[in-house]
Amino acid sequence: MNNALLVIDYSYDFAAPDGRLTAGGAAQAIEPAIVDRIRAAHEAGEPIFFMMDLHFEQDTLHPEAKLFPPHNIEGTEGRALYGKVRDAYTEIMDAPNVFFIDKRRYSSFAGTPLNQLLQERDIDTVTLTGLVTDICIMHTAVDAYNNGYGIVVPASCVASFNGPAHESALDHFKNALGATVEP
Repeated sequence: MNNALLVIDYSYDFAAPDGRLTAGGAAQAIEPAIVDRIRAAHEAGEPIFFMMDLHFEQDTLHPEAKLFPPHNIEGTEGRALYGKVRDAYTEIMDAPNVFFIDKRRYSSFAGTPLNQLLQERDIDTVTLTGLVTDICIMHTAVDAYNNGYGIVVPASCVASFNGPAHESALDHFKNALGATVEP
């Protein structure tokens, strides 16, 4: 198995207590587990992709503008990696196996070079971590499945602002996408 780690949308706006679209305590609780995954992947030489939601001020044409308050706005602290995940990224960001990629849709595959970068590295399995389980993690998992990747989702590394939807998404990963859902 050739694995890549994806750290999806672990931004200030999604994780901080005062973030614009925060998953609050649930997001903060997964921080140590994500940091552990980053360090383990880096030590193993696995590719690590930090996939970050990107929005622009006053962008009323983006579909999310009708669904959510403004968040992850270009050039704001809200778009920065949050807490110890930010520290872990700073420690390794110059390594050749570490990538920071902007994304404009829920899925990390939509409109990004992610699939090509995974293929170039003979990756067959992706481990998905970050926020939020039932939105960006879910859409990324479906696209990973549709692109033929094996999927690992550590439950300790994903969270949502909607507890029941989080649990439903974990069930969907396992039962509809054949993902390995770890504790």
